[in-house]
Amino acid sequence: MKKKPKYKRILLKLSGEAMRGKREFGIDPEFISYLASEIAEAHKLGVQIAVVTGGGNIFRGVAGSKRGMDEATAHYMGMLATIFNAMALQDALEQKGLVVRLQTAIEMKQIAENFIRKKAIRHMEKGRIVVLGGGTGLPFITTDTGAAMRGLELGCDAVFKATKVDGVYSDDPMKNPKAKKLENLTLKEAFQNEKITILDKAAVELCMRNDLHIVVFNIHKKGALKKALMGEKIGTVIR
Repeated sequence: MKKKPKYKRILLKLSGEAMRGKREFGIDPEFISYLASEIAEAHKLGVQIAVVTGGGNIFRGVAGSKRGMDEATAHYMGMLATIFNAMALQDALEQKGLVVRLQTAIEMKQIAENFIRKKAIRHMEKGRIVVLGGGTGLPFITTDTGAAMRGLELGCDAVFKATKVDGVYSDDPMKNPKAKKLENLTLKEAFQNEKITILDKAAVELCMRNDLHIVVFNIHKKGALKKALMGEKIGTVIR
């Protein structure tokens, strides 16, 4: 008997860093194509997928505000950057033969649907990938927190956080070579441990209050998303 995926519907969070690939700035078309292939393979399992894109590879609202820009304006610019990435991902997914619907939290009727919760759910039920750009449409809220919010709104089983490391560590593995990988931990532990910064604390708290699982995995490892969806020991599961 064929093994079924552990998750029926997920929210995949792709950071702007992931969209950047090997470049220092902007969008890497080759890596976007790779990401699309990984999502396409995961979709073949029958899993319903919504994707939230970050925008840090193009513009970070926090960085803009630190340079003297009005903070709300900087955050809105960051939201527009996420839509750049969402459009690039939509195109790459469609080139893989997938049916995609782009929805944005900021109205852009020439290029995307407005985010409507029930419409997004219906798209997924029909086998379409839903790509969500524009964050929440509100300043001062990170795309991590926005991903947690959308995951809850859309009735997802988990938020899958795609990163360049293979899970959550006891400390920053880039700075501390003795940091240990944590295969499992609770949402409460992730929220209380100040050294765990893979997701911002507001996002973790939102997941904790609503019992929404988080799966952290390395998107650079081919097949990792598919394996994580099947429940294999890939990355870290926060529950």
